[in-house]
Amino acid sequence: MTAVDLHHVVEGPDDAPALVLLNSLGSTLAMWEPQIEALAARFRVVRCDLRGHGRSPVPPGPYALADLGGDVVALLDTLGIPRAHVAGVSLGGMIAMWLAIHTPERVDRIVPCCTSAKLGPPQAWRDRAALVREQGTGAVADAVVARWVTPTWAAAHPAGYRRLRDMIASTPPEGYAGCCAAIEVMDQEDDLHRITAPTLVIAGADDPATPPDHGARIAARIPGARMAVIPHAMHLANIERPAQVTERIISHLRVA
Repeated sequence: MTAVDLHHVVEGPDDAPALVLLNSLGSTLAMWEPQIEALAARFRVVRCDLRGHGRSPVPPGPYALADLGGDVVALLDTLGIPRAHVAGVSLGGMIAMWLAIHTPERVDRIVPCCTSAKLGPPQAWRDRAALVREQGTGAVADAVVARWVTPTWAAAHPAGYRRLRDMIASTPPEGYAGCCAAIEVMDQEDDLHRITAPTLVIAGADDPATPPDHGARIAARIPGARMAVIPHAMHLANIERPAQVTERIISHLRVA
């Protein structure tokens, strides 16, 4: 599939090392707001909406992980960035690993967060895609956001919880379903040993979607990878525990 022009925002010094931040399924570049001030002080930060999400184009699905990764490479080309760090949550982490496997010359360091290299069962993703195509993304919004953050965080941040739910519900059904198809058939486990980019895997201790053992399997297969588990965090650990996740990202990327 031909690459699409991703909606994106660039922040930080033009001469700083580039850092691409990639989003989870059903979210937009706004999900990185808790990190942006600290990261943009140190890096040239590129945030984007994945295809089918936010303000990016919504080509007909299904999509493949190679399509999503190809879009990011095309964006780097557009911005004149030959090489970048890449951090991604969930689907964004899957793309980060794909880039490190298939385009190692474009990737410096990676931070896959709350993600998996193989996330079954496939039928569950087929069913979810069929549901959103039939009833819209609002049909899954409540169930998905309940797995993104802990009840404690939701109770303490009711407006933030509503924004997350609305983010899911506003995702175009075709875009959401197309990305479900990419996850449905994804299996990167046997290719992880090919990753040469220094890697920090971050997991949420209470994540029901991609539990810490998924991150541990990734870290075990990537040579030299390290892993950090964030306590009291579910799937969007960067939102629930922003300071801890930000500190770990910066520490990993600034290692000489």
